[in-house]
Amino acid sequence: MKTPLLFLTMLCYATGFSQETIQQDSLKTVTVEGNRKGIKKSLNVTANTTLVTSKELLKAACCNLAESFETNPSIDVNFSDALTGTKQIKMLGLTSPYILITEENVPTVRGASQAYGMSFTPGTWVESIQITKGAGSVVNGFESISGQINTELIKPIGDIPFFVNAYGDSGSRFELNTHFNKKVSDKWATGLFVHGNARVAKNDMNDDGFMDNPLGKQFNIVNRWQYSNPETGWVSFLNLRYMNDEKQTGQLDFDPDRDKLTTNFWGSEINTERLDFSSKVGYVFKDMPYQSIGFQNAFSNHNQQSYFGLNQYNIKQQSYYSNLIFNSIISNTMHKFATGLNFTYDKYAEFVNVTDVSRIDNSVGAFFEYTFDDNDKFSYILGGRMDYHNRLGAFFTPRLHVKYNPWEKAVFRFSAGRGKRAANIFAENQNLFASSRVFSVLDTKGKIYGLEAEIAWNYGLSFTQNFMLFGMKADTTIDFYRTDFQNQAVVDVMNSPQEVLFYNLDGKSFANSLQFDFNLEIIKHLNLRTAYKYYDISTDYLSGSYQRPLQAKHRFFGNVEYATHIVEKGKQWKFDFTWNWLGKQQLPNTRSNALADSFSEFSPSFSLMNAQITRTFSSKFEVYLGGENIGNYTQDKAVLGADNPFGATFDTSIVYAPVFGQMYYAGLRFKMK
Repeated sequence: MKTPLLFLTMLCYATGFSQETIQQDSLKTVTVEGNRKGIKKSLNVTANTTLVTSKELLKAACCNLAESFETNPSIDVNFSDALTGTKQIKMLGLTSPYILITEENVPTVRGASQAYGMSFTPGTWVESIQITKGAGSVVNGFESISGQINTELIKPIGDIPFFVNAYGDSGSRFELNTHFNKKVSDKWATGLFVHGNARVAKNDMNDDGFMDNPLGKQFNIVNRWQYSNPETGWVSFLNLRYMNDEKQTGQLDFDPDRDKLTTNFWGSEINTERLDFSSKVGYVFKDMPYQSIGFQNAFSNHNQQSYFGLNQYNIKQQSYYSNLIFNSIISNTMHKFATGLNFTYDKYAEFVNVTDVSRIDNSVGAFFEYTFDDNDKFSYILGGRMDYHNRLGAFFTPRLHVKYNPWEKAVFRFSAGRGKRAANIFAENQNLFASSRVFSVLDTKGKIYGLEAEIAWNYGLSFTQNFMLFGMKADTTIDFYRTDFQNQAVVDVMNSPQEVLFYNLDGKSFANSLQFDFNLEIIKHLNLRTAYKYYDISTDYLSGSYQRPLQAKHRFFGNVEYATHIVEKGKQWKFDFTWNWLGKQQLPNTRSNALADSFSEFSPSFSLMNAQITRTFSSKFEVYLGGENIGNYTQDKAVLGADNPFGATFDTSIVYAPVFGQMYYAGLRFKMK
């Protein structure tokens, strides 16, 4: 029996999943696909949202979620430091703490997991990613400032019975992913996803005596249960997940059993154990299919024990999140609304060396979101929420998204909204522990480490036009967003190379982002994707106004993909090439250091090239071969004071380019249908 489309539409509201995901999982009709795009932008969606499909994720070595954006111009990917190999993402020029990162619309990468949480979701588990620029929906909370990234995991009902992916690269990293899915009955299905990775050898390509990437291993397992009954209107999802991640980095001669927390050799270990449980229950009213109710709950226990040289940092976060959502209409389906309540509880046991900064945060809020859609040219979403937070107090959060289609294949969008958040200054800036900098919090009257809450307004305009060029499909998009901070927890590395200062903003801080995209199908199966991005990001520091450190003002992006025609038994070749050019970046102040341990004011510009070839032998088996940083560009002098890591000039946090040079990888995928 086919699930009614209206039931599917309300089901996605009730459970928090995207409508496309629900439809893919529930509809069993056979369709013939054309040249399905890996990145999709709808002209009919009100918010400025990009859908990244599983096809796009196969174009690069996306071993985890943080590495899933290499071929997407909406997200910037940079290394956070010279040691851990951790990739940091940015949207509209702002780092991930200003992005609401959710998994199936439940906030996940937040608090203790900000630094490394994006690496805790394996790439093969991801079904799709929705990227929304600007202020997000009030349904998902008040913390979103620059945008929202929502990850949809593979659903047991829609997935194949067995999948395996094996991966290895020249950096001595190896990975294995297996998926097991079984339909228990006509309404129940379960999936078991198992992931393991390890880096087993030390690499030092720049000969500075420090490992370019950490030794490490991760074990990650999740069991998912899915229930769907269109006849009664009930649907539910249950997830239980365990993850253990261990990293060791530092000097080549460092032995943790011998040298931990000594000055024999500089080293670091970051060990994280995490347990998650989440549930979603949705009900679509049988006699009123436009009306639904959903209840989301999530519990997590995150425990990180770590040290960086002589600096110790331990944080344990126990969190509970609950969201009750009711959806219905006013008069007719042109007028929809969503309203509900949510509650968040976070208990932190946090220690910076011997300083105890533990605390309990909790908030309760109510939201209402109205959607008007004339099903033709005009739609808007107007939402607001009222929250009370034990540290942030009581506050109101408004959000607005407007869409207008002025003519065929064109869309204008506008958004505006306010975000508020408590900055976890130590968890979000762990890369600075791997330095000789002294941490100082200058303000003491605030309720968050002595600081006040961060508050920002985000405004954005976007225009997209699809058209035909020389008989081939093309589209172009231009968007501009501005983020104005009313208050910000300033992280000041511009005052002195021997310290990092935290204080409330006294002056101006803003981020302007301009992006122009042009995409063209050159010939059948040969697609070109290009983008130019301009960032004007400035903050008033104690020593003056500067561009945001380690943020290129100009960036160019280009991607070319080609796939041959599918021949007998599904045989096919796929080719993908990505080029990134980054302009100069403002670097933190190192002027008072000796010349050998200092940088100039700006970094040089540089280019990066990645490529991948995939050979599909059948619908069940394929192999892939690829390379990253093919041009072998690396940052000169990635670790300051490498010859004296316990001296006053040691710093591994000033990273503007890759530390590891060329990296080549190979892998295989096998499916049992």
